[in-house]
Amino acid sequence: MIYRILTSSESSSQELTWEEFRASLLDKGLVEKLIVVNKKEVRVQTRKLGDVSTNVTPSYYFSIASIDSFERRLDSAQESLGVPLNERIPVSYISEQSLMGYLMPVLPTLVLFGSIIWISKKFTSGGAGGGPGGMGGIFNIGKSKAKLFNQETDVNVKFKDVAGMEEAKEEIMEFVSFLKDPKRYERLGAKIPRGAVLSGPPGTGKTLIAKATAGEAGVPFLSVSGSEFVEMFVGVGASRVRDLFKTAREMSPSIIFIDEIDAIGKKRNEGGFSGGNDERESTLNQLLVEMDGFNTSDHVVVLAGTNLPDVLDPALLRPGRFDRHVSIDNPSVEGRKEIFMVHLKKITTNLDRSQLAGRLAALSPGFSGANIANTCNEAALIAAREDADSVITKHFEQAIERIIGGLERKSRVLNPEEKRTVAYHEAGHAICGWYFKYADPLLKVSIIPRGSGTLGYAQYLPPDVHLMSYKQLMDRMAMTLGGRTSEEMHFSSVTSGGSDDFKKVTQMATAMVTKYGMSAKLGTVSLSLGEDGYKKPFSEETAKIIDEEVKKIVDEAYLQCSNLLKEKKAEVALVAEELLKKEVITREDMIRLLGKRAFVERNDAFDKYLDNRDGPKTEGPVVNV
Repeated sequence: MIYRILTSSESSSQELTWEEFRASLLDKGLVEKLIVVNKKEVRVQTRKLGDVSTNVTPSYYFSIASIDSFERRLDSAQESLGVPLNERIPVSYISEQSLMGYLMPVLPTLVLFGSIIWISKKFTSGGAGGGPGGMGGIFNIGKSKAKLFNQETDVNVKFKDVAGMEEAKEEIMEFVSFLKDPKRYERLGAKIPRGAVLSGPPGTGKTLIAKATAGEAGVPFLSVSGSEFVEMFVGVGASRVRDLFKTAREMSPSIIFIDEIDAIGKKRNEGGFSGGNDERESTLNQLLVEMDGFNTSDHVVVLAGTNLPDVLDPALLRPGRFDRHVSIDNPSVEGRKEIFMVHLKKITTNLDRSQLAGRLAALSPGFSGANIANTCNEAALIAAREDADSVITKHFEQAIERIIGGLERKSRVLNPEEKRTVAYHEAGHAICGWYFKYADPLLKVSIIPRGSGTLGYAQYLPPDVHLMSYKQLMDRMAMTLGGRTSEEMHFSSVTSGGSDDFKKVTQMATAMVTKYGMSAKLGTVSLSLGEDGYKKPFSEETAKIIDEEVKKIVDEAYLQCSNLLKEKKAEVALVAEELLKKEVITREDMIRLLGKRAFVERNDAFDKYLDNRDGPKTEGPVVNV
């Protein structure tokens, strides 16, 4: 577009050939002057013979191969016309360049300065940091991106809103207490801890408890993500760390929260290589100095969250920097009940919330706080989809099933043969879980396809245990093999439905041999793979023994499962036929078909929260909270 504008003046001239020029203009005596431009083009200046009223003079030009050839042809033409030497057409020579030609040498410089101005404005609009009145723009790239929270308007979360992590709250409350009244501790010679690392699985509430700290502390709270220290420019990360701590010291007492600190806090030069992470390492070094170096400052607390505490640099975790290591695990059944109580306050239901929270906590073993929040939200969505006036127990149970097993695939219709195979497969699991003492208690079995590849679904309620004995592991593996074993007993050919079961069993058996010291041949030694997953800390002969021991344990679990299912073959058929008829059977159906389970349930939640078969009772009219 620019080129067309700059060259549009040439489009008004008419191009001629030499023959046309001579016949139309030169021979008729209409040429007043010729101008040779850049030794390639000749412009013809004609006499004023155009439209006299508008004073428009036609413009012509033609191209030449060389000046010598042009001059010879012009002289020859004028001689043939008998033009005297003193009256011949004057010819001038000029060198000319277009505006684009003048711009091309300086265009890269203009583009560079334009890019710098654009980047500067981009950083300014993106909040690169720095207070008002500063230099602004790209010069603020080294400023911290931490967000300062206002306790009155930005953070409304308090410790009362954080449930299921009492130990973590006690640890963090000490920081809050110190910042509110430091003299209480200092008069006894105590110093404020520099910081705390909040670690645990995703969704357990690390960021939530940091928000609650901001809400309770009543002091300036600066929040930043670890990835915001990482930039393409060298030295920016360290500069932002310095600026962050400078701002915190000016506001002290204050709290800094660095989320996902593993982005900058990983072990330095891990694996023996250097040079690839110099920028990240310089950022980490600056953080180490700021937390416990010559520039240490009182009354500034640093909280950090991470899902990967094992990858953090030891210098970062030593006393004097992160003094406290707070581990936040998935909540126990009582913790889950407390978290459900928090989220149920926002749900419209006419059920007794306390009883409902206990039942849902029992039905959701292993759930994190994020899973629980999602469960309540999913239940409300299901109820709204059904145009229900309130959320009832059925909606919550469907939400839990969806989170555990995936969405029901009602459009995936199994043919009768597949459906029968799945029913006997799931019945094998159910019978093993019912008659093995240490198997997980059964709650529900379904042969409705779920998720992307699940054709059957069984919900068990494992107890919150931290130690597993050899017998408990064997019962669990035998129950896992129950589906494939049932297929072998009732059909002429087995299917691929047990692939995931085999994977779980192999992993458990391998852990028993290499981690738990449950192999008679190998004894109490740890034979796990190296941190990289490839380096074997044992010989090929030991590896062969490991393979033999794992196979031996799996065969023993298979034999245990096979003996039980042969003994209970009639019960397997009874449960399978009930599944084919109803598609979903519950614990109550199992009791009706097989009688009460012979063993005392190891999961207290059954006796405490699930004895009421009718579900939670109503607590009056529906109230919107």
